[in-house]
Amino acid sequence: MEQYVILARSVTYAQRMQKLLGQAGIRCQISRAPRDLTDLGCAYILRLDEKNVAQALTILRLEGFDPLRLFLSSQGRYREVQLT
Repeated sequence: MEQYVILARSVTYAQRMQKLLGQAGIRCQISRAPRDLTDLGCAYILRLDEKNVAQALTILRLEGFDPLRLFLSSQGRYREVQLT
């Protein structure tokens, strides 16, 4: 199953983004960022379904949250995609 992964700079930042998206009805899960995605020691990721990613990015930007990077996760592999 494919999912989108938003990279956040800290667990607090990820939690704030998760809360904001949850208020908009978008479910996401937080976990530590895999080492191969970032050189930031404290980075976390939010996992989203594909159908919610565009709306999630719009909401985050409108509220002043700037995701670091966006990845498509498929079968345990990550491919960076352009933030739109």
